[in-house]
Amino acid sequence: MSDGAATDHRLQTAVLVAAALLLLPAVGLPPLFDVDEGAFGEATREMLASGDWLSTTLNGAPRFDKPILIYWLQAVSVAALGLNEFALRLPSALAALAWITAIGRFASARLGAETGALAAWIAATCVGVVVIAHAATADALLNALLAAAMLDAWRFLEDGNRPALHRMYVWIGLGVLTKGPIALLIPVAVTLLYALLSGRLRDWRKAAFDPVGWLLLTAIVAPWYGYALHRHGRAFVEGFFVKHNLQRFGGTLEGHSGSIVYYVVAAPLLLLPWTGVLWPALRAAPADWRTGLTRYLWLWFGFVFVFFSASGTKLPHYVLYGLTPLFLLMALHRAEAGAAYAARLAAGLLLVLLPLLPWLVQRWALATTGAGTAYYAALGQHAMQAASWSFYSITGSTCAIGIAALCAPRWPAWQRLAIAAGLLTLSVEFAVAPWLGNVVSGPVKRAAQFVAKRPENVVQWNLNVPSFSVYRGKITESRAPRAGELTITRADRLPADAKVEVLFEEAGVMVALQVR
Repeated sequence: MSDGAATDHRLQTAVLVAAALLLLPAVGLPPLFDVDEGAFGEATREMLASGDWLSTTLNGAPRFDKPILIYWLQAVSVAALGLNEFALRLPSALAALAWITAIGRFASARLGAETGALAAWIAATCVGVVVIAHAATADALLNALLAAAMLDAWRFLEDGNRPALHRMYVWIGLGVLTKGPIALLIPVAVTLLYALLSGRLRDWRKAAFDPVGWLLLTAIVAPWYGYALHRHGRAFVEGFFVKHNLQRFGGTLEGHSGSIVYYVVAAPLLLLPWTGVLWPALRAAPADWRTGLTRYLWLWFGFVFVFFSASGTKLPHYVLYGLTPLFLLMALHRAEAGAAYAARLAAGLLLVLLPLLPWLVQRWALATTGAGTAYYAALGQHAMQAASWSFYSITGSTCAIGIAALCAPRWPAWQRLAIAAGLLTLSVEFAVAPWLGNVVSGPVKRAAQFVAKRPENVVQWNLNVPSFSVYRGKITESRAPRAGELTITRADRLPADAKVEVLFEEAGVMVALQVR
């Protein structure tokens, strides 16, 4: 290995080690957030309890939201490490590390080692990736698989690399087993658009109808989907394909709506603190269009952005499927005028805001009016009480060090930003996320611990907190309580005529005994 290659390898290794040190140790610190983390966690717990590794249930009812792969990975992790937050989130953290590694390796080989290292670091420290890397859901795994499929698709388009083409089919198959047809749609649509615009439709047909590739994909996907159709029949078709795929695109599901400009706002927020580097990359798009790789990257981002902007159901993390190309393009255009200043300004403002978060949440809660006012007031008070000395010491010290790094005159601008982004990530993972989890989910966890040893049956009443079932280790029905039963509910959702004795209450979450 030459000296230059050795230096490049050390740079990549240093970035990946730093990313691992940021992502992994803090994975288990916050309680599970409801609804999503709680639902995935409880479905995994029920899978292990029942011994049925081919179907998922949530509080005893069939759960058709997502395919099986993420539940298998979480179940293996829990079986090895016990039922806890770290075990449930570990598959997501490892998937995020694989995603970051794929970005770094791909970019280093084509855009230079420094660009590859920065692209990987942008991915490791932007808000969107940090959040889903610490979420016990399917999204980090899907993003890792989508990135692997799309990058291997380019390797084939670049020089006809057949092993890369066949790997692409494997990643797609695993993605379909993770979240469904979206893992197939994005690679097919983007590569087809690229082929049409580049006059390479013949190459695309060869790739799209490769018999070995389809054999690999079918071998991965068909066994479980075939079993699910055989076992659940029409219920699986309507629950998974119709409700959670077709209806999610064609209409608003579970109240997650948004305007056509939803992702114009969401994408820059998910890229923080690197958002300032996005604008120079956008300005360079016309020049990028003349080069094969950068055209492919813009088509990838553009398709995801337009497709989900047209979707009836909108959630912020959907646009993450198209942010991998932006990480590469932003790293490539890091030296453009204005990029460093805008990004450093955003990072500095975020660093200053972190120690103020408890006070800001309390002010927001006290200003809330209407339904749930009393609950939010209690939540705001709890936000101040839950901010420990460690919260302020971590956020305060990272704020001071980060701003000092941003102002250091002798370092290149993007290196200063990289240091500040790492400090921001450290602060979010080791201080902000545990604090926020304690505020929002801590009362539910402690309520579950309170009832765990009591003999009464427990139900959820006007409240959907599946993490409660995870922490108490039992299925919890959603209904009104009967005489002698316990219920978990919120203070503002307890009917005025309810005949209950409150046994536990924290931040508006209560456990009550239904009086006979």
